[in-house]
Amino acid sequence: MTASRQRWLYGLAWMAWLALVPWWLGLPLLLAIVAALLIPTQRLTSQAPVLRRALRWGLPGVLFALQRSLGGDALAWGMALLGALAGFTLLAGLEAWLDRGQHRRSIALSSATPEWRELALAPIGPGAAIIELQPPDWFDAGVRIVDPRGGEVEWRGDAAHGGRHRFDDGTTVDDAEPRCSFSPDGRWFAAALPQARGIVLLDRDNARQHRLRGWHLYGWHPSQPWLQRAEHEAPLGLKDVLGQGDTNPPP
Repeated sequence: MTASRQRWLYGLAWMAWLALVPWWLGLPLLLAIVAALLIPTQRLTSQAPVLRRALRWGLPGVLFALQRSLGGDALAWGMALLGALAGFTLLAGLEAWLDRGQHRRSIALSSATPEWRELALAPIGPGAAIIELQPPDWFDAGVRIVDPRGGEVEWRGDAAHGGRHRFDDGTTVDDAEPRCSFSPDGRWFAAALPQARGIVLLDRDNARQHRLRGWHLYGWHPSQPWLQRAEHEAPLGLKDVLGQGDTNPPP
């Protein structure tokens, strides 16, 4: 037998017993149950569900005993119905008062839990860092330009077909226009390719060149080149550009 069926049988037996005994005996029992529910002891609190069911099932039994003691006529049934209305109203008020703490906890939990709108608008993942790019300073090399790390850079060639930038340490950048730029710390040297074909970047610390067709220098951050294909596209760091594989090997 399931627990739910057992509760039904116990409730019916309790109601039938109260209907058979005089109402003046069953009513004090119900009042005693009410008093037990109002006493905040740990033992009685653990039995509160059983006591509540005893009130729900016992009240109809006491009312039936009341109308039976009044003669069982229409007046007796009317008195029993009025008693049922008053009794179940008081019972509902009692249960609402007993559940007041649980209701407050539910309100506190719902207020502490963010709504779906807040969850939808909440940022996900780490906060994005704001990247501020420093615009490049371009130099049109006539004959020589000053190297930020000391010395000068000499350019020789034809502006229409390209030429050579030569540093004092012997490093050269071939097939480039005279228009060039240095990173703020002087590590990177950038020069435009002839006929606006792209740009060549010289990593002076690693003695390595990157010739990038279709890319243009947009700025430096932090002292690293950021490149752009077209004006409507977002600039990318050199690592991202090299990852696309659209580069030419150094000469």
